[in-house]
Amino acid sequence: MAKPKLSYEESRRQNLEENRKKMLALNLPQLAQLAHPAPVELARPRTFEKHLVQVRRSTRVSNHSSPVYKEVFVERVRMPRMSYHSSWQKGLWNRTNASASDEARAAALHEAQELESGLGSDNPTIVKTIIPSYMSGGFFLCLKRQFCMENLPKGDEVMTLVDVDGNEYPTRYLAQRFGLSAGWKEFAFAHALVEGDALVFQLIRPTAFKVYIVRVKRSEGSSAGSA
Repeated sequence: MAKPKLSYEESRRQNLEENRKKMLALNLPQLAQLAHPAPVELARPRTFEKHLVQVRRSTRVSNHSSPVYKEVFVERVRMPRMSYHSSWQKGLWNRTNASASDEARAAALHEAQELESGLGSDNPTIVKTIIPSYMSGGFFLCLKRQFCMENLPKGDEVMTLVDVDGNEYPTRYLAQRFGLSAGWKEFAFAHALVEGDALVFQLIRPTAFKVYIVRVKRSEGSSAGSA
């Protein structure tokens, strides 16, 4: 027997009802809610107000004026310097422990300047007095800028230091820093140099110095002279 033909409205309602049952069976309404959650209200930004307040001070100092700082001069403590070269360690220890006055340093410098004047003007010369920074840290001997620019190489070179006995000590001359670096430490150790000694450097070749040493006189009787 043929089914009675349904009207359009009845057919549409029947299809909607079937679709609703299928959605319920698949939990589609709950999934739709998860896909489109309710909007969340964002928290309002916090606002801050600036107030000037007085800094709290201890009751012990609140009634006192602010401290005033000024420079003070502290006498330098002289520490004996140790040598790691046993061949001359004892002599250096004795020279370092003996004190040298400002007058003794000035006398050594004056003697070195007289020695320099006696060398003539054929070869450029320069006088340097040993100070603590030349004998500590990285062991760097700073020469005079003008002397270096006029007489020494424009780039880094190996400069040989020749003592009065003819012994040669290669050092590294750093043109940008106007001084001697690597190798200077070995020369200083080999000749037991200490603070106050005066050195005369005579440029005998474009990359070689003849070095004369004037020892600073110490209170224990060390004599000054070239070595």
